[in-house]
Amino acid sequence: MTDQVKDRMRPVRSILVSQPKPSDENSPYFKLAEKYNLKVDFRPFIQVDPVSLKEFRQQKIDVLKHTAVIFTSRNAVDHFFKICEEMKIEMPADMKYFCISEQTANYLQKYIVIRKRKIFTGHRTATDLLEILKKHKNEKYLFPCSDIRKNDIPDFLNQNGFNYSEAIIYRTVASDLSDLENVYYDILAFFSPSGINSLLVNFPEFKQNNTRIAAFGPTTAKAVRDADLILDIEAPLPNAPSMTGAIELYIKKANGIK
Repeated sequence: MTDQVKDRMRPVRSILVSQPKPSDENSPYFKLAEKYNLKVDFRPFIQVDPVSLKEFRQQKIDVLKHTAVIFTSRNAVDHFFKICEEMKIEMPADMKYFCISEQTANYLQKYIVIRKRKIFTGHRTATDLLEILKKHKNEKYLFPCSDIRKNDIPDFLNQNGFNYSEAIIYRTVASDLSDLENVYYDILAFFSPSGINSLLVNFPEFKQNNTRIAAFGPTTAKAVRDADLILDIEAPLPNAPSMTGAIELYIKKANGIK
């Protein structure tokens, strides 16, 4: 173990999670806090703002000329159906929905009566979803998304000659974190490059010092490194598939717990 790594293995007493506080009282974060006597706070570093109806219309997208919709998040579901409601568009019964996960597919029930044969679901990742899309190449797809999104789905659709439209229906912007300026945590946990961007937008002079940074997923990890910050905890790990699992492994080492 190098001196730099050793120097960063300091005891952990506080964590700031850059997401909303879980509504589930059995959240692993609460269990982690109780188990190791930690202060765990939650604060969304990004917020989602809907595009206006005028902005949507400027994109010149005719929703009803599509035969299928691709959803990669619950935010996309909410904002898409909000736009449809404002435009008085009723989704046809034969519209197909391709969802990144079971969770997103189930969330659709808030807006439509789910007919099994019209819903196609990936296990959890975009890669899973792409495998399903390959089997339905003749649809005309609508991809509602944020102004900040990964390239994997549009790249796949372009490279494979799919007929699709991309619709920006919400914007991802940095939350105002000014009240955290003089508040310090042992660990900051991030889940997207947008979260890292928000940190730097709010605190351009941010000095990491002894703050440990945890990142979930390769794109978030890359954003940490690209910002010249030290990545102390990377999730998922083979032996810790969740952020809480990876943090717990680190805490055990840092706090000298066997």
